Amino acid sequence: MRSSAFTIMGFGAQQAIRFGSNLILARLLFPEAFGTMALVTVLLIGLTMLSDLGIQPAIQSSKRGDDPAFLNTAWTLNIVRAVVLFLAASALAWPMAWFYQEPILFQLIPVAATSILLLALEPTRAETASRHMALGRVTLMEMSAQVISITVMLILAWITGSIWALVIGNVVAAGARAGLAWVMLPGISNRLHLERASASELVRYGRWIFFSTVAGFIVLQSDKLILGHYLTLEELGLYNIGFFLAGFPLMLGQLLVQRLMIPIYRASPPRDSAENFARLRRIRFMLSLFLIGGVAPLALGGIYIVDFLYDARYATSGAVTTIVSLALLPQMLGLTYDQVALASGDSRGFFALNAARAVMLVILLVILVPMMGLPGAPLAMASTALLSYPLQVRLARRHGAWDPLHDAIMAALAAGLLGLVLLLHGAQLAQVFAL
Repeated sequence: MRSSAFTIMGFGAQQAIRFGSNLILARLLFPEAFGTMALVTVLLIGLTMLSDLGIQPAIQSSKRGDDPAFLNTAWTLNIVRAVVLFLAASALAWPMAWFYQEPILFQLIPVAATSILLLALEPTRAETASRHMALGRVTLMEMSAQVISITVMLILAWITGSIWALVIGNVVAAGARAGLAWVMLPGISNRLHLERASASELVRYGRWIFFSTVAGFIVLQSDKLILGHYLTLEELGLYNIGFFLAGFPLMLGQLLVQRLMIPIYRASPPRDSAENFARLRRIRFMLSLFLIGGVAPLALGGIYIVDFLYDARYATSGAVTTIVSLALLPQMLGLTYDQVALASGDSRGFFALNAARAVMLVILLVILVPMMGLPGAPLAMASTALLSYPLQVRLARRHGAWDPLHDAIMAALAAGLLGLVLLLHGAQLAQVFAL
């Protein structure tokens, strides 16, 4: 509960700061800037996820998670990976500029990619804190880095009115996070070191994590990649702002699950006892009710929120906020199930689930986006979550974690919210998207 409180407070404060800066940047810059930056971000996130070694879950779940040799080996491998990623991003700058017919991407991407190098210098102390659910200083460190980066970003946007403010702000964020982690967090001082046994364990654990994050990248970012090909950069920017607003609750849920559930599952395996299962049921209900409570205002009031906070150029983002909020509801049903596989060392099962999701989502996006335009992406997301639910159940049952009572109650609440939104805003949404 203490770690959850720190995570929720930190996330809330960070998103409030991010949201406030987004409002200011929307007035200092132009919608196309957000669309272009979305493409840069998708590339960097993609490269990062497509080479994930699974270091964070490995440190959380491994018996050697506090061993300096293990931590230093993980840190060294991460630095090598970052250098490769920077070179790959620089090499992909020209093809991205050509494919999206946006020449400035050729300049933006190599500069933005330096953030990968800076983040690799961050010590493993944050992962150690997460392993022991000691997240107070981690939260303070993350907030401090964000304040520094956003201050730089706003000053540059005010002075230049250029997309370079967003790029340099992200680079500063990476440098600030890495530097503050060395100063603010307790733990070992990492050094370059490779121990064969540690490297072997990390590779064995991380090979399925690697494939899983390839699939995870497709699940998280393919909508923007495909929409970027069919929409203008202005339309993509409007979609990105709406997705940013609607994604708050799910982002918080994923952060809580990522930081807390593996240690909880490790300490209280649900199939070991009815007491463990009951404890996890209470945690799931608290988490799900909290998240649905966060989605409801965005689904019901997203149109009004954007009309109030943004100027007329961003009106479409309000409708996007509403439909994306609804599309993310099915993902919350089984939000904690995949983590039980990682806590049990079943990274292969984790990969199989994510791979199936990725295949389903890409197929649906390729079919629905050309047919429906922008609304096709949220519909594809919701359909993927529903179609992949039986696979989640299968994985959860394997580890004794499936809770049909929780899922049935949450599904009923989500269906009720969907009906209410369609009743109140159905005609307006159909008009905005010309359905």
